[in-house]
Amino acid sequence: MNLTRRTVLLAATAAALLPSRAATAATGQAAAALQPYAAYWYPDSLPSGTPGTGITWRSLKNWTAADDTDLAFNAASVPLAPRFTPTPANATARSGQARVQSLVSFGPTSANPSQGSATADYYALTHWAYLDELVFWGGSAGEGVILAPNAPIVDAAHRHGVPVLGNIFLPPVAYGGQLQWTRDLVQKDASGHYPLAARLVAVAAAYGFDGWFVNAETSGGNTALGSDMLGFLTELKSLAAARGQRVTWYDAMTVNGTVSWQGALNAQNQAFFGTADDMFVDFRWSAGTLASSGTRADQLGRSRYELWAGVDVEANGWNRSVTWDAIVPTNKAHITSIGFYRPEWTRNHLPAGGRAPGDFHAADDRFWTGRSLDPSQPDGTDTWRAPAVSVADRSTVTAVPFASVFNTGHGLRWYEDGTVTSDTPWNHLGLQDRLPSRRWAVHTERERPAVTFDFADAWHGGSSVLVAGALDEPTVLELYATRLPVTADTVVELTHRTDAGGVIVELAVATADPDTPGATPPYTYLPVDSGDGWRTSTVPLTGLSGSVHALGVRLTATEGPVTWRLGAIAVRDEPRIPAAPTGLRITAATGGDLRLAWDAAPDDVRHHTLHRLLPDGTRRFLGGTCQRAFYVGGLVREQGEQAARLELRAVGELYTSSAPVTVTHTW
Repeated sequence: MNLTRRTVLLAATAAALLPSRAATAATGQAAAALQPYAAYWYPDSLPSGTPGTGITWRSLKNWTAADDTDLAFNAASVPLAPRFTPTPANATARSGQARVQSLVSFGPTSANPSQGSATADYYALTHWAYLDELVFWGGSAGEGVILAPNAPIVDAAHRHGVPVLGNIFLPPVAYGGQLQWTRDLVQKDASGHYPLAARLVAVAAAYGFDGWFVNAETSGGNTALGSDMLGFLTELKSLAAARGQRVTWYDAMTVNGTVSWQGALNAQNQAFFGTADDMFVDFRWSAGTLASSGTRADQLGRSRYELWAGVDVEANGWNRSVTWDAIVPTNKAHITSIGFYRPEWTRNHLPAGGRAPGDFHAADDRFWTGRSLDPSQPDGTDTWRAPAVSVADRSTVTAVPFASVFNTGHGLRWYEDGTVTSDTPWNHLGLQDRLPSRRWAVHTERERPAVTFDFADAWHGGSSVLVAGALDEPTVLELYATRLPVTADTVVELTHRTDAGGVIVELAVATADPDTPGATPPYTYLPVDSGDGWRTSTVPLTGLSGSVHALGVRLTATEGPVTWRLGAIAVRDEPRIPAAPTGLRITAATGGDLRLAWDAAPDDVRHHTLHRLLPDGTRRFLGGTCQRAFYVGGLVREQGEQAARLELRAVGELYTSSAPVTVTHTW
C-alpha cells in the first residue's frame, strides 16, 4: 500500500503528539482503568521511550489468558453461523465465483471500547450477506501492531456467517515501522518452532475470532528473514487450521525478504499464498496481472477466488474509478475476488457532527446495493459496480425460533415495547439483528416506495423499517431468505404500525425459491390484523408445509400516501422465556463506574440487558451485551438514593426476557 493510505495509522515518532484519550484527573484515570478496551500488542520488544496518553504498550509474547483482566469483556460469544445461498436477487449476481473481503477500521488502535459506547456515530456495518471475510484493520507504530477485534464486531459478523480476522500490521519505516518487530514475530525457540505463531492462535481461540491477516510492510529485510517469515506463516497456518482458524497473507513482503508490492500472484509471493488460506493482492494490479494471477492459482490447484483484488475506497468510496471487468466481468466468469480497503468511507465522508444513523445507512446502502437501492433491479448505467450486482447474497436464517427487531447495532435512543427506556445515543454491534440481506428488494407495478431503516421510532432496540409511498398498487417488500421448517404449530408474528394513510397488510410466505434470478418468490399471501398504534399480529402458517424459503410483506393502500413501520418479526412454534442468569456481582467499582459479571443460564440466550431501577419505580436501560461481563460508566446518585439498584435479564431469540436478578451499588 502506498503511504497516503495510512491516514488512521500513526508513526512511532509522533506518539508523543497523540491527542489525549483519557481524563487527566485522578478520578478520570481510575475510571479509565475500569473501562475495558480492545486489545493490541507488539510481538515482543517495545518501542523506546514512553507511550502517549491513554496508550498501553504490551508484548504478545508475555500474554496469557489467565492474566488478561479484560478478556471477559473482549471474548466473543456468538458461534460462526452456517449460511446458504438462495436464488440470486438479479441475473448478474453469481454464486460460487467472486467473494468479498473488507479491511475495516472501526476505531482507533488504543482506547477502542470493548463493548460499544454512548454515540450513534459509528460504522454499523449491516451488509454482511455479501461478505466472506472481515479484517479488523488498524495498528500503529506508536500504539501496537497486532490487533484483536472487539467482541461486538465478531458477534455481529458471526450471526451473519462471516469470519473475522485480527490484524498483524508491520508498518513501513516511514510510518515508524521497526524491522526488529518483524524479527520478533518470526523468532524461533530452541526446538525450531515459532512461539508467537502458537500465541496468536491461542489469542484468537480465547477471544473467539477466526484467525489472522498478516501484513509485513517493514522494509530492510533479506532472504534469511523471508525464509523465517515463510516458516512462521507455515506454522501459523498449521496451528490455526487445527483450531478452525484462517490466515490471509497481504501482498507486500516477497520471498527474498524485501517489501515490494506485486499487484499479482507471481513467483515473488507464490510461496506465501501457497501456505496461507488466501491473499490480498495489492492495488497495483492491472487487468493483465489479475488474469495471470487467476491462471497461476488454477495451475497451483487453488481457487482463483482465494485472491482478493484490492480496491481502495478510503478516499472516494463509490466515486473511485475501478476497472471492474478486470475483476468481475459481466459477460464471462469472474477473474478473482474483491478486497475492499476501508469501506467505512460511507460513514467517514459525511460531515462531522452530521453523521446521523439514517444518513450513514443511506450511503452504505448505495455502496453495497448500488444506485438503484434495489438489488433485484440494478441500475445498468451506474459506474459503481456494487457487490449486489455481482455477488449473490447469503442468509443464516435456518432455524426456528427466529426473530428480528431490525436493530442495526446503533441508535439515538433505546426502545422496549415501543417505549423509550433510554434517551442516550449508543452503539453496540453485538446487539445487531440478523437483518434483511436484500435492501431493499421491492416488487410493484407502480411507483416504488422509499424503504429505510428509521431511527425516529422503534418497537425494540434503536430502529425499525419505514415504508413510505403511494402504495396504490399491491407492493411486495422482500424481507428474509430463509430455510425455516414448518410444523402445525408454526406461526409468524409481525409487530407493525401505520403512521399515515391506510394500508392493507399481508404476510408474504414462500415455500420455494423463484425459478429465475430476480423474480418475485412464489409467495402465498396471508392476512394480517390492523389497528391503531403498535400492533403485534399472529399469523398461523395453516396449510403450508415443508420449509419457508422467503418472508416478506405485501402492502396495499386504502388511503394514501402511506407511512408504515415494521418493528419486529418472529417465527416460532411456541413461546419461549429464558431462565434468569445467576451470580450477578460487582467485580470492581470506582465511584459510578462499575464492572459487573454473572453466570449465564443454561438456556439459549441471545444477549443480556442491564437496567437501573430508579427511586420512582421506572427502569432505565444501561446497556446490553452477549458476554457475561459488562462495564457501566458514569452512574450518578439520584436524589434521596442510598444505593443504585441494577437489574440483569437474559433475552432469548424471540426477545422474551427472563425474570431479573439484581445487585446494588451503595453510594
